[in-house]
Parts: sequence; structure tokens; C-alpha cells
Amino acid sequence: MTRNRFDVWAPSASSMTLVAGGVDHAMSRADGGWWSADLVPAGRMIRYGYRIDGGEQVFPDPRSRRQPDGVHGLSQTFELQHNWGDADWTGRQLAGSVIYELHVGTFTEAGTLDSAIERLDHLVELGVDLVEVMPVNAFNGVHGWGYDGVAWFAVHEPYGGPEAYARFVDACHQRGLGVIQDVVYNHLGPSGNYLPQFGPYLNFDVANPWGAAVNLDGEGSDEVRRYILDNVRMWLDDFHVDGLRLDAVHALLDHRAMHLLEEMAAEVESLSAHLRRPLSLIAESDLNDPRMIAPRAAGGLGMDGQWSDDFHHAVVANLTGDGGGYYADFADLDALVGVFEDGFWHAGDFSTFRGRRHGRPVTPSVRSWQLVVCSDNHDQIGNRADGRRLATMVSRDRLAVAAALTILGPGTPMIFQGEEWGSRQPWMFFTSHPEEELGQAVSEGRKKEFAKMAWDLDAVPDPQDPATFHGSKVAWHELDDADHAGLLGWYKCLIEVRRSYEAFTSPDFAGAARGDEWFVARRGDAVIAVNFGAEELTLPVSGRLVAEWGRADDTDELVLGSASIAVLVDVE
Repeated sequence: MTRNRFDVWAPSASSMTLVAGGVDHAMSRADGGWWSADLVPAGRMIRYGYRIDGGEQVFPDPRSRRQPDGVHGLSQTFELQHNWGDADWTGRQLAGSVIYELHVGTFTEAGTLDSAIERLDHLVELGVDLVEVMPVNAFNGVHGWGYDGVAWFAVHEPYGGPEAYARFVDACHQRGLGVIQDVVYNHLGPSGNYLPQFGPYLNFDVANPWGAAVNLDGEGSDEVRRYILDNVRMWLDDFHVDGLRLDAVHALLDHRAMHLLEEMAAEVESLSAHLRRPLSLIAESDLNDPRMIAPRAAGGLGMDGQWSDDFHHAVVANLTGDGGGYYADFADLDALVGVFEDGFWHAGDFSTFRGRRHGRPVTPSVRSWQLVVCSDNHDQIGNRADGRRLATMVSRDRLAVAAALTILGPGTPMIFQGEEWGSRQPWMFFTSHPEEELGQAVSEGRKKEFAKMAWDLDAVPDPQDPATFHGSKVAWHELDDADHAGLLGWYKCLIEVRRSYEAFTSPDFAGAARGDEWFVARRGDAVIAVNFGAEELTLPVSGRLVAEWGRADDTDELVLGSASIAVLVDVE
């Protein structure tokens, strides 16, 4: 929709009617299957929709910028009139940054974008550079993770809608925080998806884990790809966002010579030059394929970064001792050495979980900061049956180890909301599907999923129970506890060390070594040393101690007490 002009792509329709302000307006067909209507009321707040082939139902606009009555209701014309205060904002690049992942609905008690602004100073004090916001596009229901979105151009109304989103981004920028928006282009949610009524947005002959695949390479896919690329531009240009996290890109089924991601990278690079600020694309991919983040000029897809599951698995498996499921190949310090030295642990070798070889080695063109690393994230926590965090599975000392490895190791560190103080509040899988049948199917499906893993089904929260959502809200009151406050201080210390010494933001991967109970990583002239054991140990390392957890003495050699961490610089 453009000002006072309504355009919609519906290539198979024989007639289209715009219903605007309660009045029917005949539409004219233009080239390429587009329809338009000119003689319509002007204004910012017009409710409208489309009637296809004279049908009874009036459908919302596929490019709707506002859905005030939810995804099944009429669209509303919208023109962003925010008075931006970020004229001096020059952006934040991914290299050297620390990312903080949050979910608007659970980050605060109110669960809105405006209430999230009130907590931004906490992120500034922590040392965060980029705020990664889980999906905010419109989905059916009031609360959910956001990955069931169906109106990609509209901001979820319970969060505050598009004006509130602009206020949030602006508030971040005025505090020196960049914004990474999480977006989902690999599937649509199960309720409110009217795109197939208009055109071949989906390929029903091909499926991914969530249903029919998005049509990226079949007949009519030029417009489908343009639909996605225009959405990318909306976040980055209209809303001043600094980058996008692209959900599960391995589910983008595209057999064209130029993959959608490559096309997206080229377009974003051009937009970045035009806007004169860095724009980042971060892919979630489980392929362990360095071509994802290799430059387009070198035959890669040109993503700026990608999530590293291998790093997470290596850290968590070695801290918890869990060797089940996809942790099977990671429950040994060799895996930790591998991700520090090589980026991927599975780089063409056999994956026990998959029952096949997986991945390929990182190429020389890949820089360490292109891998986004973490010890917890929304997926890893929320996909545990009871939403438990790492903080409920290991000691405080081991949480300190996870923080040191993540923040000072190779990669761009990402912190999940509340992790920085070792929150014990669960973050569960929650939904609010209004349709009784759909809600019941989700609840039963969740239990069936974990029944296969021998979980006590009484311990599996019902996603549809509002208590599951409310029980996942960030427990800010935990900061009143000394232990939680102490861990927060450690996170702040590590981020300050990362900023102070160039070795910790080097584009190179690390050298690493291990013993039965110890791990040492060297980055340039800096060392991270960890004693996992219960006994004091001595390591042949000397340098200047800049951070410690537990007990460390670096007089001649490094003496580490039980469950201790030392960070040294000026190491020879």
C-alpha cells in the first residue's frame, strides 16, 4: 500500500475489489498480476481489505503495516510519523560487538515495547552493543514466541504496534545500542495465513518442518522473493534497524542459480552504502557450511554472521556432562578445543546424532567474529521440556566458566535475557492460539514430543496455559540476591576486558589445549585458563592477570584453585 493508492498482487484473480472505509472500490489489473484502485478515501486510519473474485470474505492486505484487530481482521492504513531522534546514529557493526537476545512479551511484566525501553539502561551498563529482538511481526493470539507470524509487515499489536516499535529502536540508538530484528522467512504460522488466497506464495508440493515451503524458485516466485526483500528493506530503512537475524535459513528451499540469501546480501549491501551505516545479516543455520558466511565474491552467500550450535553444544555438554541427543559428540574437552581452534566441531566428520557425516571445514575467508556464540538462547532453553536454564543445571562457578568462554573466546558473544545474573526463572514454550482445536493440537503435540524422550509428562508445561507464559517472564527481582548480583558483576567485568584488549576481538580463531581437568585458550598475547577440577593445579603460563573467578596466582606460573578461571594478557 502506498499513500492514497492500494496495490495488491493477485495474479490468478479474475476480479479484485478493495473494501475501504466500508465502501467497495473496483480494482484495475495492471502488468504482472498487480491490481490497483485510485479513487479511495485519503487518510491514515482507514480500515480496508480485499475481496477476491467477488467472494464474501474480505481478506487483510498481504503487505499490511497494521492489524489493529489481529491477523484475521481488516488492515489499517499506516504511515510512520515518528519524530526520529537518532540523526547522529552511525550504526554498530557485528565485529567486536556483544549481542543481547530478548523477547518483548517476557522481558518485562507489561510485555510491551514501551516497557522494554525502561530496561535498556541495564543493557548499557552491562556493556551490550546490539539488542536482538525475537520476532515482533503479527501472529494470531496475544502471546507466543513470534515464530508463527503471518503478517510480516505488521508489528504485533499487543506489543504496541509499529509506532511503539519505532520508539523502541529510537530509544536504543539514543543509548548507543544497535537493534537486530529476528525475522522468519522460511514458513508462516498455522492461523491467519491468507497469502495463498492471493497468489503462489507457497509451494504445497514441497514441505519443510513447519509445512508447505515458501515458493522461492517456482512459477510466480519473482514476486514472492520481492515480497521478502521489501520486508527486509522495511525493517532496515523505515524502522532504522541495524540488522536481521534470519530464522532457520536451511529451510529456505531455493534451487535458483542465485540463492535468495545471496540476493538479500547484495541488496542489503547496497542499502548500507546508501544509508551510510553498517547493516548485518545473521543466519541461523545448522549446516556447518562456511559458504553461508563467505563473501559473495568468493562464491559464498554473503551473510555477515551465523549462529554456532557447535560452540553452544561444546560448552554446555562439558559443563553439564550431558552426552545425550545432539550433545553425544560434544561431551569431551576435545570438542571445546575444536570449536575454539576451528569454529566448527563437525566439519565433515561423522555426527552420531544425525547418523551421517556433517559440515565442512571453515575456510580462510571466515573471521572468528562471524560465528555468533552463546551458552544459552531461546531455542536451547525453550525447547527443553520444562524450559530450564543452564543456571538450574550447573553450579555458579560453572556459569562463570560459560560466561568467560563465551565472552572472551572466538566469536561474537550473545547473552539471553536474564543469563547475565544466572536467572533461574524458566523460559518455556508458550502459545495462545484462540482456536480450540489448534490449541489442543499444540498442547498434545508437545507432550507426545517429550514422551518419546521418557520425560514425566506431568512436568511438561501446557503451552496454552497462560501460567506458562507468565511463568516465563524475566525475574528482575533476582538481582536483589547477592549471588545473582555477583555473577552480573562478572559478566560486566568480562565485557570490559573484551573491550579493553584487542586480542579478544581478533578475527582469528584461538589456539587451545586441554588436560583431564583443565582448558587453556590463547588469543594473541592473551590467555583464558579454566580449572574444572576439585584440586589446585599449576600451569606453565605467565602474564598479567586482568580477571579472575575463584583463586588465581600468576607470580611465576599460573596457580589455579578449584573451579577457578584466570584471564591473562601480555603473555609471552
